[in-house]
Amino acid sequence: MRDPYSILGVRRNADADEIKAAWRTKAKTIHPDHNRDDPSATDRFAEVGQAYELLKDPERRRRYDRAADIHQTIMQQRDAAERAKTARANAEKVMEELARAQAARAQSEAAKTQPKADTAKAKTTGNEQAKPKTGKKPSESPEETIERIFGGGPEVRERAKEYPDNTTEPKAAETVVKDGPAPELRSPLPMMAVDLIANLFNRIRGSAPAPEKAPDLLVEAKVTVAEFIALKPVTIKLSDDREIRVPIERGATDGHVIRLAGQGLKLPNMKQGDLVVTLKAARDEIYIVRDFNLHIVLPISLQDAVLGGEARVETPAGPRSIEIPSWSGSDRTITIEGLGLHDETGRGDLVVELRIVLLETPDAKVTDLMRLMRDGLYL
Repeated sequence: MRDPYSILGVRRNADADEIKAAWRTKAKTIHPDHNRDDPSATDRFAEVGQAYELLKDPERRRRYDRAADIHQTIMQQRDAAERAKTARANAEKVMEELARAQAARAQSEAAKTQPKADTAKAKTTGNEQAKPKTGKKPSESPEETIERIFGGGPEVRERAKEYPDNTTEPKAAETVVKDGPAPELRSPLPMMAVDLIANLFNRIRGSAPAPEKAPDLLVEAKVTVAEFIALKPVTIKLSDDREIRVPIERGATDGHVIRLAGQGLKLPNMKQGDLVVTLKAARDEIYIVRDFNLHIVLPISLQDAVLGGEARVETPAGPRSIEIPSWSGSDRTITIEGLGLHDETGRGDLVVELRIVLLETPDAKVTDLMRLMRDGLYL
């Protein structure tokens, strides 16, 4: 199935109303009854229906989004690995060209200086023995080697900073320098090639940089209220069939992010990335997780709302009786401290939200009372 968002023509962050409106518009437009001459109308209509069925269900939509994100991450990492492989191959070619150019330049300089060396040899033979021998010439940096082979100096480096893409020529006024004519400026190598060559020099010298780290792998983990309270680790299964245990510690709640170093994707010639897990509170039949508090809805009768009374509620520690104050509306809450999720220093609360509900069958006395109150007829 194609991307359901593209089929309906909505954004990935579209809400339920937008998705429903887009589905209705698409369905009317491509309905087979309105496109009898189009043999593909039936298939397209069914595809739109399937896309809407997927996106209107929050759970199915979350699963699809998660799978799509993982697929996109893997494809990006594969592309990055291919680009790195191509760059390394190009760098090897540049190194070979550098070696050939250096050898040719050295041979040419040796040919030019040989006659002068023969002439001065007789004059310097007697003094050569008196001169102390110098040590081995220190090794050059990759940048110095490139400058020596291709020419250039500080001016070239400054020009490379100002015109990194080598596509823009400076104005005439910018080539004027003090105390003399403007120096000859040669086009520097692309900065990316310089970096690659520098890395290869370091590798040859035994000081290769650490391999590039693979991108992070982003996943979600469903955690039940009982697991949050018990601080019980949860196990998730990754796309490569690995099972990872995610620790649940104090301060963990819905939306909490945990980074597991070195547990992410494995790519060739790259350091294993991290696994970034976002905790998601699993749907619970009783409780709603909000930060570190647990919310529960308690239905009460009209009589208890007006007169007050006692009720039993389910808590993580078992059933408990609570007092309902008289004249309690559906906006009233009752807080039981210390029965929520674990925060950094303690625990959140259990918040009981009162909801007034009517009896399943009409009550004649209540009906008469409400009628009298509405019409203002008091006995």
